Amino acid sequence: MEDALFKRRILVAVTGGIAAYKAAELVRLLVKTGGEVRVAMTAGAQKFITPLTLQTLSQHPVATDTFDLQQEATISHIELADWAELFVVAPATANALAQLGQGLANDLFSTIALACRAPQLLAPAMNVNMWQHPATQANLALLVERGAFAVGPEAGDLACGWVGAGRMAEPSAILQACRALLGPRDLDGKKFLITAGPTHEALDPVRFLSNRSSGKMGFALARQALRRGAQVTLIAGPTELFAPGNVERVDVVTAEEMRKNALERAPLADAVIMAAAVGDYRAAKVAPQKIKKSDDRLAIELERNPDILAELGKKDFARRPLLVGFAAETEEVETRAARKLQEKHCDLIVANDVSQTDAGFGVDTNRVLLVDNERTTALPFGSKDEVAGGILDWVAAHLSTRL
Repeated sequence: MEDALFKRRILVAVTGGIAAYKAAELVRLLVKTGGEVRVAMTAGAQKFITPLTLQTLSQHPVATDTFDLQQEATISHIELADWAELFVVAPATANALAQLGQGLANDLFSTIALACRAPQLLAPAMNVNMWQHPATQANLALLVERGAFAVGPEAGDLACGWVGAGRMAEPSAILQACRALLGPRDLDGKKFLITAGPTHEALDPVRFLSNRSSGKMGFALARQALRRGAQVTLIAGPTELFAPGNVERVDVVTAEEMRKNALERAPLADAVIMAAAVGDYRAAKVAPQKIKKSDDRLAIELERNPDILAELGKKDFARRPLLVGFAAETEEVETRAARKLQEKHCDLIVANDVSQTDAGFGVDTNRVLLVDNERTTALPFGSKDEVAGGILDWVAAHLSTRL
C-alpha cells in the first residue's frame, strides 16, 4: 500500500539548536517514503549542520537567505510557502516559537512561516529551563490554539548536560506525525467525545484526592482524531497539557463535573473514548476549613464516585455511540480488561499495566491491549501518539460497519 507521504510536498524548516543534526535523519526518512522534500535553514541552524548535507539528502537546493538573488530567482520564499502541503519546524527552538507566536518576519524562516497556509508541525527542542519558561509555554499554547500541531519534546539527557523535558522527538516519531497530518481522513464528519486526565476531589480548601494520570493518552487521542478529520470534544481534568485550537475543550475538576458533561454530550457523538482516570472515591464531607494536623490519626470517610463508563454503557441512547473504556491495571491485565468489557457494556477496552515504567502514568510511551468481544490485540510499543493511532484504527474500522 502506498505511503501516506508519497509525492506529498513537505517543507522542513531547520532552526538553530543542537538538535538540528537530527533534521538530516528526518529528511532522509521523508524522502525514503517518496515525499517531495524542500529544506529552509536559519543562520543559526547552519552553525550546527551544513546546507550541503540537507541538499544532498533532499535532492534539492536548500533555502537559506531571503535576500540571496540567486536563490530567489530559483524559488522564492513565497513560492516555497505556497508549494508546501505540510510545514515542519524541526527543531523548533525557543526563539523559533517566539518568532512564530509573535508573527515576526525578520528572516527567511519566519517569512515563509507567516506566508504558509499549510498545516504546521512543530518539534520543540531546547534546554529544560527554556522549555519550562512561561514565555515559551505561552508561545506554544498560542500556536496550538491557532491550529499548529506539536510533537514532543521528550524527557531525558540533554546536550547541555541537564536532564529533563526538552529533547527533540525522534525523527521516526516526527515522521509518524507527518503521516497523521497528511494521511487519510477516515474520520471525516465523525463526532468524538474524549475524556482525559485525572479528577480532583476536595478534602478541605487546600487538599484533594487524585491519581497520577497526566492526561497524555487522552490528549494524544484528541490530536490524532482531529488529524483524521473528526470533530473532537475533549473533557479534560486538571492538567497543563495543550489541546489543538480546533478541539472543543471542556475543563472540569471533579468526577461529578466530568459525569455531567459526558452524559450531556455523549448522545451527539459517534464515538465516546473514556481515557480519563476518574477518581473512584470522594470525601463524604468536605471540611469547610483547612484540616489541622495533630498527633492523632486522621480518619476520613469516603464515598463512591459515580461510575461514568458503566452509566454510559447502560444508557438507552436513541443512537448508541461506539463506547471505548480504559483499564489501568497492575496485575491480571487481560483478565480484568475482559471482565470490565462485559460489566461496563463497552465495545472496546484499552488496557495497560501502569506499573511498567515505560507505559504507566506521566510517560510519553505506552503499550496496550485492545480487548473486544472477539479477540485481544496487542499494539506495538510506541509513543502515545502512535498508540493513539492504533486505537483509532480499531475505532475507524468499527465505525465504518455501522449504519
